[in-house]
Amino acid sequence: MIQLTNVTKKFVQQTAVKNISLTLPIGKIFGIVGENGSGKSTLLKLIAGLTLPTSGSVTVNGMTANRKISKIVSYLSEQDSFYSIFTVREAMGFQASQFPDFNIAKAEAIMKFMQLDPNKKIKDLSKGNRGRLKIVFSLARESPYILMDEPLSGLDPMVRKSIVKGMISFVDLESQTLIMTSHEITEIESILDSFIAIKDGSLITMSDVAELHESEGLGIKDWMEKTYV
Repeated sequence: MIQLTNVTKKFVQQTAVKNISLTLPIGKIFGIVGENGSGKSTLLKLIAGLTLPTSGSVTVNGMTANRKISKIVSYLSEQDSFYSIFTVREAMGFQASQFPDFNIAKAEAIMKFMQLDPNKKIKDLSKGNRGRLKIVFSLARESPYILMDEPLSGLDPMVRKSIVKGMISFVDLESQTLIMTSHEITEIESILDSFIAIKDGSLITMSDVAELHESEGLGIKDWMEKTYV
């Protein structure tokens, strides 16, 4: 379980996250939504232990979230972090050497689904294919928590829906939780159990997607257009 208690994160010029409390159980898919600069990426980095709260606490399975929790958290950054001289398969081997829970067979299966050439050098991949490779590396880990910051960024709009649907088949919801930020709300909505909406660093709501559809007859994008005024 992920627990955030009265979490605030301040930078020199701004407060990115303001007094947020959340409990995120295992076995769910969450989407973090909000306007540009609302604090989505900062919230994800706090959960991943890549940045520490100014006040409040973040725990993952009862452990304080810091860089040591990378052994149970798989994190996909919006930024590329590859050794460009590696081939796709060499990069896969490197990931396996860094994370004991990296499943090579699963990575091979996801790579095939993503239609990536294992012998191609990373420096020769398009932005979209580098994005696919980041998804491969994130989902191939058998960690209980998978965090993805804008996983669809740079992907061709024509393939986003199929990739999103494929992603869910590589997540074990008996033992894993997936949390992602995305501007492509309509395309990820079909796989979300709940969404976390933030505005100007503050939590607006954490709501069940199915309940939103039933109670208000709205999708997340329509709800946001109504709420973010």
